[in-house]
Amino acid sequence: MVDWPGKISAVVFLAGCGFRCPVCHNHRLVLEPESMSDYPLEDVLKSLEERRHWIDGVTVTGGEPTFRKNLSDLLSLLRQNGVKIKLDTNGSNPRMLEEIIASGLVDAVFMDVKAPLTFENYSAAAGVPVNPRVIGRSLEILKSSGLEVVFRTTVVPGLIAEPELVRIVNSLGLVPRFAIQPFRNLSTLDPACSTIEEYSLARLEFMRSCFEIPQPAALQYYQFCVEAVSQVPSAGNLQCRSGNEARIV
Repeated sequence: MVDWPGKISAVVFLAGCGFRCPVCHNHRLVLEPESMSDYPLEDVLKSLEERRHWIDGVTVTGGEPTFRKNLSDLLSLLRQNGVKIKLDTNGSNPRMLEEIIASGLVDAVFMDVKAPLTFENYSAAAGVPVNPRVIGRSLEILKSSGLEVVFRTTVVPGLIAEPELVRIVNSLGLVPRFAIQPFRNLSTLDPACSTIEEYSLARLEFMRSCFEIPQPAALQYYQFCVEAVSQVPSAGNLQCRSGNEARIV
């Protein structure tokens, strides 16, 4: 239910990712996949077949699934089991994303939007240089796909706060769903990021009430939020290794 809201979903984790997000909590899949248990594809398909009558679908996540050149082959095999498929992605491979959608291999795509679409902001969030036009292309592909699509951003003290959310939402334009996820300071790729204090529940709920889509707030309330957060200093770039931490909680 957590991985695919409203559905009972099996989860398949794929190793590898081109990003090195300092706050990533699945970093073993990225940096040292050989240290984790590997399950033969035959066992995965057998397990899904045995559970086919009481699960609604399967979530393919990572790591970054589109980092795998044979992703389409895996999705095709899953399709043969008659299950619905949700793909999690960071949007770094729009060409593969477009091919997968055109082939009818997924029913839903949840895309993480790491930061405002500038080179500086996105590269800081991803831990590697990122061309924001690539991310923008993935956004457009998904917006026109007709699939169940959710865009989501993890709010991180020192990296993503209300001013950055204003810019992200403006970049997204008209979308059916935008969700805000809390940063958790447990087992981060950059160990120094584990010292960052998480946002308070009140601060997190304020962000959600202002920026999540759909939301009950009227346009006037959104404008109020924008005006209110204009007084909040921009989060700026996260510099975990130098010990910079956010003080606004």
